[in-house]
Amino acid sequence: MELRQLQYFVEVARREHVSEAAKDLHVAQSAISRQIANLEAELGVDLFIREGRNVKLTPIGKHFLNYVEEALKAIDHAKQQVDEYLDPERGTIKIGFPTSLASHTLPSVISAFKSQHPNVSFHLRQGTYRFLIDSIKNRTLDLAFIGPVPGDEPDLKGDILFTESFVALLPANHRLAGRTHIDLHELRQESFVMFPDGFILRKIVLDACKQAGFQPRITSEGEDLDVIKGLVSAEIGITLLPESAFHESIPRSTVKMPINIPHVKRNVGIIVLKNSELAPSVKLFYQFAKEFFNVLERYQ
Repeated sequence: MELRQLQYFVEVARREHVSEAAKDLHVAQSAISRQIANLEAELGVDLFIREGRNVKLTPIGKHFLNYVEEALKAIDHAKQQVDEYLDPERGTIKIGFPTSLASHTLPSVISAFKSQHPNVSFHLRQGTYRFLIDSIKNRTLDLAFIGPVPGDEPDLKGDILFTESFVALLPANHRLAGRTHIDLHELRQESFVMFPDGFILRKIVLDACKQAGFQPRITSEGEDLDVIKGLVSAEIGITLLPESAFHESIPRSTVKMPINIPHVKRNVGIIVLKNSELAPSVKLFYQFAKEFFNVLERYQ
C-alpha cells in the first residue's frame, strides 16, 4: 500500500469522479484508475461502485475513507513537525477564529507577531463555536481563538487571554438612549437582532435575558457583526454585543449602552489539543499570544 494510492483514493472519493480527480492532481486518468485498482486488489475488496462516468464509495469504501483521512492528517502533521524543526521561522500556522474577533483582536496579535517573525505563514479559518472546537480535535486547525473558553472539553487545553463585558446597542432615537446605563430587564419589550442558532453569542445573550427574567423577542438574525449593527442602525431592533465589537467606532445612528444588572460578560482565550506536541512555529505563536494579551491587560 503506497501513500500515492491513498492520496488518489481520497481525491476520487471526495469528487466521485475519476477524471475530475485526475485534473486536480495533474496526473493521467489512467494512472489514477490503475493505482486504485491495485489498492482494491491488495485489500481484496471493491472500494467504489462505477455508475457511468461517476463513482460511489461502497460501504466498506466509506469505512476505509475515514481511516485513510486520519492517516493522511497524521502524515501531514508529522511532515510539518519535521519541516519546522529544520526552520521554525518558516512554518505555517492554521488558526481558527469566530466572527466577533475578526475585526480587531485577531489582526492585532497576528500583526504584532508578523513584525517579529515575518517568514511565518498563516492559514486562517472563521467558524462557529462548535466548528472551532471540532477542528482542533480533528487537527484541521493548530489552535483557535474562542470566547468563552470551553470548560467541558477534556481533549482541549484552554488559556483565558482577557475578559470583556457586553453592552446594548440601541438606535439613537430609542427611549433609553439618553441614559448612562440600563438594567437588562428594561429591554424585555424590545425586538432583538441576534446571531442564528449555533452561535455562542446568541446563547450568552439568551442566558443573560433569562437571568433578567424574560425571553427576548427575536425578530431578525444575522451571521455577521456588521449586519447586526446595521440592522440596529436601521431601527429594526436592539442587540447585545461584546465590547470588542466596537473597537473602531459605534455605527451611525446608534448608541452603545452599558448594562448594569446583570453584568453580562465572557472570557476570550485560545485553545489547543491537550497532550499534543505543538509544531515549533505554532508553539512560538501560542506563547507570543499569551504574553501579548497579558501585557495588553496590564497596560489597560
